[in-house]
Amino acid sequence: MMQGCENALAEPLPRRAPRVAYRSGDVATVLAEDGTLAVFGFGNAHPVEEDPRWFRVALESFDAPTSLELWQVDAAVTHGRDGDVRWAAGGGWLFAAVDVDEADHGGPCPAATHAYEALRRLVESRPERHVLRIWNYLEAINRGEGDAERYKLFCEGRATGMGDFFAEGFPAATAIGHHGPSGRLQVYLLACDQPGERIENPRQVSAWCYPRQYGRTPPSFARAMLLPARDALAISGTAAVVGHASAHQDDLQAQLEETFTNLEALLAHGRLASGFDTQSPLKAYVRHPADAAQVREFIAHRLPGVPVLLLHGDICRRELLVEIDGWRYA
Repeated sequence: MMQGCENALAEPLPRRAPRVAYRSGDVATVLAEDGTLAVFGFGNAHPVEEDPRWFRVALESFDAPTSLELWQVDAAVTHGRDGDVRWAAGGGWLFAAVDVDEADHGGPCPAATHAYEALRRLVESRPERHVLRIWNYLEAINRGEGDAERYKLFCEGRATGMGDFFAEGFPAATAIGHHGPSGRLQVYLLACDQPGERIENPRQVSAWCYPRQYGRTPPSFARAMLLPARDALAISGTAAVVGHASAHQDDLQAQLEETFTNLEALLAHGRLASGFDTQSPLKAYVRHPADAAQVREFIAHRLPGVPVLLLHGDICRRELLVEIDGWRYA
């Protein structure tokens, strides 16, 4: 006798990745397009917009005119605000962001705690509860010595604010220092109602396993995240780190080569073909403005035609000169 199937539950189809692209044009026009989940501007090149999907990042671009970054999904999008958090959701995807002044919270550690608590409360209330990718931008990331360095204080506050929310594993992430308003902390994320697959780099120690020299609380992030449909790899901030140690101090060319070796290792470990293409946007964060031309030339030679935003940002370790993150679509 055949078994009845009335109560069988069909497995939901994996969520296709949002489309991430760099675009020139007017902010309001891009926000009006169907499926716009989020739009990002960089530095002061774009006007302020009240739409919660608009987020102006406090990093200046080395390129003019400065491109917008656009996230789009194949679904209707709703949006709003919840306290300090702006958010937008559609098609199983969630964008959420906070922009806080450390002075209102007593410094980088409590500000990070506040930011992550606010984001955690929102995500816990939503069906899109799997945080896959986070970006963190804080002013003067390397200021301070030893455990009082601002990045290390941020890591402590982040861990407190997260609590046990990431018990299943950390998302991919970037943490970069900006040269914008004093004490400004900006955090934004991409979450989904389906989980992704965390990808580590076999050439590197996992960040949460770093030894004590990197702070009382180690950084909390995965090296990359394969999105639910396995159609895109969200790549964390990647630099010239081998094992847990920085490599090639004061040698920009060698750091770029090592960074690209690490990027290729992530692609291989994520079971993706080598290299990047014109549909795979990257960001390159450059510590010293005088190095921007060399970084641009290196990437253009290595990855011709690949869209790259070149941004002025400090890497979380003083000795590192450049960091790259971005997307690789399958």
